[in-house]
Amino acid sequence: MEVTSEERRVFGARVADLREQRGLTQKQLAAEIGRTASWLSQVERGIQPVNRLDVLRLLADGLGVSVQELRADAPTQAPAEEPAIELSNDLDQARLVISGHPVPEVVLDPASPGPANVEELQRAVERVWELTHANEFAELSSTLGPLVPRIERAARTAPPEDRGRLWGLLSRTYQALAAAFVRQDEADAAWVAADRAIRAAEESGNTLEVFASVFRLSQAFVRLKHLDQAEHSATTALNALERHYREAAGEPEALSVIGALHLALALIHARAGDRTRARQEMKRAREVAARLGEDRNDFNLEFGPTNVEIQAVSIAVELGDAGEAIEVGTELDTSSLSLERRARLKMDLGRAYAQRRQVGEALGALLDAEDLSPDLIHTHVAARETIRDLLLFAGRATPPELKELADRADARP
Repeated sequence: MEVTSEERRVFGARVADLREQRGLTQKQLAAEIGRTASWLSQVERGIQPVNRLDVLRLLADGLGVSVQELRADAPTQAPAEEPAIELSNDLDQARLVISGHPVPEVVLDPASPGPANVEELQRAVERVWELTHANEFAELSSTLGPLVPRIERAARTAPPEDRGRLWGLLSRTYQALAAAFVRQDEADAAWVAADRAIRAAEESGNTLEVFASVFRLSQAFVRLKHLDQAEHSATTALNALERHYREAAGEPEALSVIGALHLALALIHARAGDRTRARQEMKRAREVAARLGEDRNDFNLEFGPTNVEIQAVSIAVELGDAGEAIEVGTELDTSSLSLERRARLKMDLGRAYAQRRQVGEALGALLDAEDLSPDLIHTHVAARETIRDLLLFAGRATPPELKELADRADARP
């Protein structure tokens, strides 16, 4: 049942037509068949093939048609010798990891303490964060599938002297998962992952790990548009930290977390349209970055003077201050930061130019961002909205490169 790209596009259009005839949204149909809306979107756009007969039958059942009506060349039953083709899509497998208790057998029959290869797990978690910073979500998802249960089991059954470190590794793994879910607009899953990160961090005994996890939780609330919850989580954490670390000049890790929480609050206030409070939080973040004095990556927060200015560009765009965003953003050297941060700056510059209806400059910035991180531009809500705006601005004079970008990001109006 292998199909060409053109056949995938025809099939996807057929799925979309049948779904619309049933009066279902992508989210509703995806929920009905136990898949994600992002997977269904890619099917309808001809990106994601449906090669497995069982998945094809599931989709046909959800649409209320026969398999043959959905795809004329489909066999009535799969040949016995035909192997199942594994599908991988964004963070689907990672969602399954957090959809229940990670190691129920340990609850029923706790294993006796045994050795855990902590160094190997540490390297695996470092790789998880490399994938997260690079927006390599499909590989991240497949990596986490077996890794999370391994660390969960090890943290519960390893000798006592290793458990604190293992709980810390587990917290960092869930933080990476929360960050990835936020970027993929899977905020409900990000909430679950962040909450598990907080719990694991408490078990680790690393206080600052707890607050870094709260930062991830506040990001999930922002993506859910629960700005009151986002503000509450970030503010309570920040108040406690600043009381405890009043003289934190000698503790860079504490400064990184404090600064990141100020940036979180700046975004929250900007999203709420509170210009004054957003700028107050940006000022405080800059002050913390100045005390830190360098770009660091404590708890994978990438906090430092450069990242603060990247966030300042984003905040200016949120507030509609396109000129300020362009002035700050075009002067930044982001070469020392992750692909995700560098691509995010380019994306926000594209948004700023779009606010000024400078189509050519906006397109150039978005294409630069796509070169750095295609997944960010193809899946980020703000990027796709910007592409749609540019198409409307350009009208009949739309450059072919913009049309092609809109097709890749499924961002046609």
